[in-house]
Amino acid sequence: MAAITDLESRARIPWYLWCAALAVTSAYVGGYWDIAWHRSIGRDTFWSTPHMAIYACGILAGVAAGYLIFSTTFGKNAEHKDVSVRIWGLRGPLGAFICAWGGVAMLASAPFDDWWHNAYGLDVRIISPPHMVLAAGFFGIEFGTVMLMLAFMNRASAALRPALERLFLYVGGTVLCESLLIKLESISRSDQHNARFYIVVFIGTPAILAALAIASERKWASTIITTVYSVFALAFLWILPLFPAEPKLGPVFREVTHFSPWEFPLLLIVPAFVMDLIMQRTATWRPVVRALAVGIAFFAVFIAVQWPFADFMMTPAARNWFFGSGYVDFATPPRSPLARHEFFVREPTGVMFWRNMAIAALMAWFMAWLGMHLGRAMQKVRR
Repeated sequence: MAAITDLESRARIPWYLWCAALAVTSAYVGGYWDIAWHRSIGRDTFWSTPHMAIYACGILAGVAAGYLIFSTTFGKNAEHKDVSVRIWGLRGPLGAFICAWGGVAMLASAPFDDWWHNAYGLDVRIISPPHMVLAAGFFGIEFGTVMLMLAFMNRASAALRPALERLFLYVGGTVLCESLLIKLESISRSDQHNARFYIVVFIGTPAILAALAIASERKWASTIITTVYSVFALAFLWILPLFPAEPKLGPVFREVTHFSPWEFPLLLIVPAFVMDLIMQRTATWRPVVRALAVGIAFFAVFIAVQWPFADFMMTPAARNWFFGSGYVDFATPPRSPLARHEFFVREPTGVMFWRNMAIAALMAWFMAWLGMHLGRAMQKVRR
């Protein structure tokens, strides 16, 4: 294809793709850090350090997207013009325009969040209107980055494609991280013996893994993506408690002297490994049958490993720096099942439990099927 000399003439990743990858990293690090800040300190100033990391995401995405759009539109040597889209008189990769929109939405959420807290009080909730605008901006930047990398990866020379695939799967890992970050309040260890927990986890997860695996054409793509998620979660779990923190927002139900991270990562790497094995052996199968095999295997293997692991996480043996089940935020009431290391009961009857488990199995199959179709479509992205 014409007008892609930067990919054909030298086997290195362009700086703006690194900038976009750094933006999605900053989004996740800032988002997780901000949640830990709320769990340990409460709502602090507009200019808190986690907020700066979040704002950096929008700035970095804007730099990468702006450079691509303006250099393509006005550059004397606009080598990407033939493989760009036209929006409002400007030209550039589709992913750059999506990144730009995400950056604007994300930065707009900052004053909205500040106004919200000033108007309605301070809180430590993840789900709130300004946080949802922020999440939309995050996902816009991540989706735009994925589309941007797809366009370059699918046009790349044989020398450059492997490096782009690795960066693409790293970004895919941050997409999985963000997907689970927004669900944190529904996937705590106290929820992991409820069928609803599995429904929530399966919303999006098999689709993300299947789509990115097929798009990248990497043999162990799903395992790599879940490894990125696991490494990030473990790093936060082990590093954040090293720094002091104390609550500045009441009521304070328990003493906190250091940052309280979230919990040990979900064991998604195990069903992801099984997914990769099945995907490698079913390439010629019809999508609906292949998705059934992948989805049901993912469902069964995840339950087989996460259910007993949740039992272990409730024991005193898990209340240490490695597993981190002793970290509870200052606003958790003492009689909460989470504080008492007990399970929530979301389905009081067996009928409700098995009905929801059936829904979870169907969700895993549907998400695997959706991901496979998305993955094939992603292989065709060139602009």
